[in-house]
Order: sequence, then C-alpha cells, then structure tokens
Amino acid sequence: MTAFRSPQPGARRTPRAPTVPRAPRRALHGVLLLDKPLGWSSNDALQKVKGVLRAEKGGHTGTLDPLATGLLPLCFGAATKFSQASLDADKAYRATLRLGVTRVGGDLEGEVIETRPVAFDDAALAAACAALTGAIEQRPPMHSALKHAGRALYEYARAGVEVERATRPAVVHRLEVLRREADLLEIEVCVSKGTYVRTLAEDLGRALGCGAHLAALRRTASGPLHVDDAISIDALLALEPAAREARLLPPDVLLGGWPAIRLAAEDAGRFLSGMRRRIDAPDAPAVRVYGPEPLAFLGSGHVSAGELIPGRLLSPPEVAALLADRAATAPSPTEHEPTESPA
Repeated sequence: MTAFRSPQPGARRTPRAPTVPRAPRRALHGVLLLDKPLGWSSNDALQKVKGVLRAEKGGHTGTLDPLATGLLPLCFGAATKFSQASLDADKAYRATLRLGVTRVGGDLEGEVIETRPVAFDDAALAAACAALTGAIEQRPPMHSALKHAGRALYEYARAGVEVERATRPAVVHRLEVLRREADLLEIEVCVSKGTYVRTLAEDLGRALGCGAHLAALRRTASGPLHVDDAISIDALLALEPAAREARLLPPDVLLGGWPAIRLAAEDAGRFLSGMRRRIDAPDAPAVRVYGPEPLAFLGSGHVSAGELIPGRLLSPPEVAALLADRAATAPSPTEHEPTESPA
C-alpha cells in the first residue's frame, strides 16, 4: 500500500485552470418569435434561447415536432402568464405529403406499412379536400404528446405499445392545395387548437385511395403571429447581446385581435389588485387591458354585464419594467388603442 505523501515545501503544483464565472440570469419580459430549425425539439430551442438571453424564466407556446420547422413563440418572464392564448390560437401550416406510401406514425420516421399506386384526378382531390374542411373528428396519433394514464402517447409508441384513443373534435378552417408534382402534394392549412396535421395527411391520402404520410411540415402562423417576423437560431446568435434583447416583443402581442380596454390611473391600480371595475363596454369573453400610459399593458380579463373582471395580471414591477423596455419603441398608432373606454 502506497502511503500518502504531503507535497514537499517549495514543490511546484500543477496550476488549476481558472474558473470562468457563468453570466448571471436576469429577469426578461417578452416574446421571441423563433423560426425553429429541423431536428430540434421545442424544449431544445427554448433552452438554447433561454441561455443565450440569460433569461431567468421561459416557456414555449406548444410543442412543434422535431421533424417540423417554423414559428415557435417563446415567452420570457411576465409573458409566460399569457402563453395559453397562443396555445389556444388557430395555427397555420404548410405541409408536404408523399402520396402512395403509408408509414407507422404518419411521418418519415415510421416504417413503411403499405405502398399503393397514385391515381386520382383534380376533381377527386378537390372533393377530398372539401370533405376534410370544417368540423371533423380525428383520432390522435400514437406519436403525440397527448397523455394516457399519466404518460405521453409517444412513450407507448416507442415501446411498441398501441393504446386505444377516442376521436377528438377539430376544425379545419382552410385546406388549400399549393402544388402537386408526381407523388408529392403541398398543402396549406389553417386549423384549430389540437388538430394533428399528420393525421390530416393520412386522412387525405385515405380519401384519395392511395394513402399518404407527412414528408415535411412548417408552421407559418399562430394566432396573430407569423413566421415572417421570426428569427432563426443562427441569426440570433450572430447578433450582439443588445440586439438580441431588442428582438423581444411585448407580452400583449400574444393577445393581438382581442378588444382593448384602457383604464384611468385610479381604476388601473385597482384592476391590478384584482378588483372588478364598472365600465361602459359590451360583453367580451377576452380583452387586453391598459393603463393611462399608451404602452402600459396591465393584463387580461373579460367583460360581463358592464363589469371588467380581471384575468391574468402583471405585477406593478412587471408593468414598470415593460414600460422602461418599451420607452424607445414606436408601435403603430392603432396597435394599442382601446376599442372601448370605461364609463
């Protein structure tokens, strides 16, 4: 057994590499519109951007599969309070279907189940698209985040276990054919929350009598937000820190299209404390509420029988921080104008 020997006086020690302190996280409030790259999970993208911005708190507004690209709104700080609005919003996608091939899971990752010849005319395609437009019923795919007995369906799928799934209602607001070339079909759809585009692709292939699977998917819009206003990971990393932070949009962009209510200073303070206010406005299931300053977003609520009822609220420090952040911005004159005013 070798005895432990203390270093001799004057002996040289191997110097330790200096520890590089991590940059501290900070409170950031806003929404970053990310153009998610192929192969990244939504959480991969969130954690990368959260680290780049050094943000304390963040979340995304709904899962976008690794095989999909496109718009992924990321919420930081106070904006996370309003992420449900984006989760509930209609979504738009551009999808590429490969006709004549049916795969496990309905996308490129699954094994081929069946191949069939592709033989249909334009009239049959139009009829199939019309039949899948409007209110429909969908059976969720096994490769989805839907839970069964506390576990996501994709966990069962990876283990080779098939779970019985009930159909769920969905709404296809628009289904438009953009291009057909050999066995590829490109479509654009606008759908309600909870609509599975891969299932829609399979249903369309089934209606055409040839089968189909999803070959590519790109989310182009979520409610009022559009991928044209998004930034890629690479472009974000190329920016200086101040320019990265300048990409953050205010939390109320998630509520675009909701009626706006503006309150006087006294009512604004009481609203922020959770008190109902009497206002002269029609009933509305969802409104965004502002204080007397043009950019003083306070939170959300709804109007019933002349009462403004608080929903998700910012704290006074969050309101102050957002006002400071937005002092240098100049939104369009009508962007934050209230549709109704209090009595």
